[in-house]
Amino acid sequence: MSHEQSADGRGRVLVIGNGPVGQTAALSLARWGIPVLVIDARPERDPIGSKALCQQRDVLDLWDACGAGSIAAEGLTWSHARTFYKDKELFCWEIPDPGRSPLPPFVNISQARTEAILDEAIAAQPLIEVWWGTEVVGVAGGTGDGDELARVVCRSGFGEFEVAGEYAVVCAGSKGGPMREMLGVGFPGRTFDDSFLICDIETSIPGWENERRFYFDPEWNPGRQVLIHPCPDSIFRIDWQVDTDFDLAAAQEDGSLDKRIRKVIGKKRDYRIDWVSVYRFHARSADRYRVGRFLLAGDVAHLVAPFGARGLNSGVPDVENAAWKIAYTMKGWGGAGLLASYETERQSAARENLAVTAATMDFLVPQTKKAKRRRKEILKRARKDKKAIPLVDSGRLAEPFWYVDSPLTTPDPSRYWPGRPPRGQAPTPVPGVILPDAVTPDAAHGKARVRELTREGLLVLAGDAHNVAEVEGVLSGVVPQGMPIRILPFADLGDDGVVAAGLAAVPEELWLVRPDAHTAACVRTPEDLAEAVHHLLGN
Repeated sequence: MSHEQSADGRGRVLVIGNGPVGQTAALSLARWGIPVLVIDARPERDPIGSKALCQQRDVLDLWDACGAGSIAAEGLTWSHARTFYKDKELFCWEIPDPGRSPLPPFVNISQARTEAILDEAIAAQPLIEVWWGTEVVGVAGGTGDGDELARVVCRSGFGEFEVAGEYAVVCAGSKGGPMREMLGVGFPGRTFDDSFLICDIETSIPGWENERRFYFDPEWNPGRQVLIHPCPDSIFRIDWQVDTDFDLAAAQEDGSLDKRIRKVIGKKRDYRIDWVSVYRFHARSADRYRVGRFLLAGDVAHLVAPFGARGLNSGVPDVENAAWKIAYTMKGWGGAGLLASYETERQSAARENLAVTAATMDFLVPQTKKAKRRRKEILKRARKDKKAIPLVDSGRLAEPFWYVDSPLTTPDPSRYWPGRPPRGQAPTPVPGVILPDAVTPDAAHGKARVRELTREGLLVLAGDAHNVAEVEGVLSGVVPQGMPIRILPFADLGDDGVVAAGLAAVPEELWLVRPDAHTAACVRTPEDLAEAVHHLLGN
């Protein structure tokens, strides 16, 4: 895209912020043929530290669709999460998969490397233009219902100037407070007083290379927690809960940081510090995720404690949700309710993440003597009594949100939603949950995985009781001209029935799947399906 071709902003979208969430926003929009201008105030990328290192299977799925599949290939795969009390293992969770995805449950890879791979994908995408050293200093238009363009005032080495797009996806990260202020968006929530030390070290710890380890009250950090993640290239990331007045510079100077590391890895093992930092956690969510033509995504919209890896793994679904809805709106395929649903769906997802991570933090860092006693009692009980294990909260791992209450979802009266599934279990298959994935042998329908079929438009999966031609005829009256939709019998997926089994589908059902791979309806007749499509498009 040349700047001259879309100088007035029509036909393109602005992405403000070029971290991994902004990068994914740009790539997701470009997949739909939408030109994108990415703006970032920094002069260049900051390639330091593991930061957001833990990437979940469904995020890897989207990155694969965006041309960044090597993130999954390069990342260190793990599928088990072990939790200890002192030196006793309490339990080990294995990541559930309702389908049979070839993608790993989680990989650990430094954020710097993730960004580099996404940059390579962006460089190969002619619809994306990136401006570094360009700070947004004002909002000039696009916040009202009648505005036709999102307009921002930028400052760079060339002075101040105005830039416009039909929409703007704000991915300004955890330091995006000025953008929220310009848009009049509040950011209520809490900041935890407790401090945590994070350290990336290069070393060898045999037996720890492919699993996450969480320790309550180990002898090398009594009364507190330690989290250990393996990373590529023999890097281990260690997080310690430390005193609120912990002084990193002093710890480096007096040798106490070395002693702290030695207590974990042993006295004789060689190591090298790759990165070290101290931080505090936040639990906040913006009071608005959409202001006119501006959509907030990622850390600028919500901040959660990192236990469970729910930060970047919720920011990426934010922008995928935004991208297909913006694209459908710009192409004239969606009604007024489609883009409006972005705030409803992703605020609900943020509330779920906040509830989960707040409960974890309250267990990890109890604030009263009574809560501390209760935690200690639970941990002691869990050493011998398996019934106490569900009470131990070392972080519920990231998972796709379920849009069961979305205005775009058509509920199925025969499928009851029982709520959040227990740890280690997949959600009940009802409209709103993400579609299980599976391999399609011999690249059936031109795709290697079932989930890839969803990225091209709407997908209908039909039980054996339905005639595809009849379904197509009924849908022709509600599908906008040019909008991609594919109707396939479950039997034609070539997946040995994995997806149908994951959905507990029966021959009489028709399942409607969104472009972000979430199911939107489970109905019995083509006429009901047509109504569900109409509903999904925000009409």
